[in-house]
Amino acid sequence: MKNAIFILSLLLATTTSLFAGNENGSYTLNVQSSKLVWKADKVTGSHTGNLQFKSGTLLTKDGKLTGGSFEVDMTTINDTDLEGEWKQKMDGHLKSEDFFNIEKYPTAKFEITKVEFTPTDRAAYKIVGKLTIKGVTNEVMFNAKVSVDGKTLTATTEFKIDRTKWGIKYGSGQFFSDLGDKMINDEFLVTISLVAEQK
Repeated sequence: MKNAIFILSLLLATTTSLFAGNENGSYTLNVQSSKLVWKADKVTGSHTGNLQFKSGTLLTKDGKLTGGSFEVDMTTINDTDLEGEWKQKMDGHLKSEDFFNIEKYPTAKFEITKVEFTPTDRAAYKIVGKLTIKGVTNEVMFNAKVSVDGKTLTATTEFKIDRTKWGIKYGSGQFFSDLGDKMINDEFLVTISLVAEQK
């Protein structure tokens, strides 16, 4: 009887340990499954596009997000609402010195510095971090939904970035006058969906 209890306790402890292990540690970003979509507004309308992630790691403890960082491949920036010659011109302009200067700054990086979660909603987080674009680093803060299910972590968020804080001033009404219908809003919307996996 004592042996049976011992074996049962050992099995229970092992099972608990296995499940706990899945909710702690490091999750590697799946760059193929993760998505980053942007939307920029201007006087005459808007443009949308996407970017691809280069790498990333997210950290958890007891099934909750605690930190992490990821890199974005800026050379993949592109417009998705245009076609043909107009798309080629837009993509080239976005990659030029007027905007993201991808030849000199091929990657952007975000590093989490602080994480707060809502006790009544396990998936709701407020995330603070350092965003580096074109060699300039600024603090950003946004809300996110994060879920840890065994060996898979998913996260979604949507927030706005003021591009002028990173020295991207082209078409900005703050810095140029008489732009007319050529003016581009300083803020652009970023929608992110992350999928990360524990090896």
